[in-house]
Amino acid sequence: MDIHRLKPGRKLWLGGVEIPHTKGLDGHSDADVLIHAICDALLGAANLRDIGFQFPDTDPALKDIKSEFLLSKTIQMVRSEGYEVGNIDVTICAENPKINPYIPQMKEILAAIMQTDANVISIKATTSEKMGFVGREEGISAYAVVLIQRGD
Repeated sequence: MDIHRLKPGRKLWLGGVEIPHTKGLDGHSDADVLIHAICDALLGAANLRDIGFQFPDTDPALKDIKSEFLLSKTIQMVRSEGYEVGNIDVTICAENPKINPYIPQMKEILAAIMQTDANVISIKATTSEKMGFVGREEGISAYAVVLIQRGD
C-alpha cells in the first residue's frame, strides 16, 4: 500500500498518467501512489524488503524521479531473483478526480514497463465515501496485491 498527501502546485501522476487536477501528490519522487504500491507488493513478494529500503527518500539522486523508473528497477530486481509477474491487482482510493477514464492507459503503460501483458494487470478505483483523509481530499491511497512465480 502507499499513501501520499495532495498538495497544490504539483502534477498528479497515477499509474504513469498525468491526470488533470487542482492538486498533485507530495513526495520525494513524483509520488505516484499506484506505482509505489505495485513496487512495494513486488518487492515484498520477492523478499526484497520495500520501496523505502530500495529507493530511500534521503537519496538526492531520486528527488522528483519518475515512478516508472522505480518500477523498472523493481521488476529488474524481482527478475534477478528468478521471478516473473503472474498478475497484479491494484485499488486506488481517491474522492477526486475520477480515475476510471484513465485506467486503460495506465494498464498499457505499466505493462510496457514490466514487459508483460496488460491483461494480467487489474486496476480498480473507489472513493472512501467522503470519510477520512481521502474523503476530505487530503490524500490518495493505493493498495496492491501481486502474484509472482518462478520463471521457466
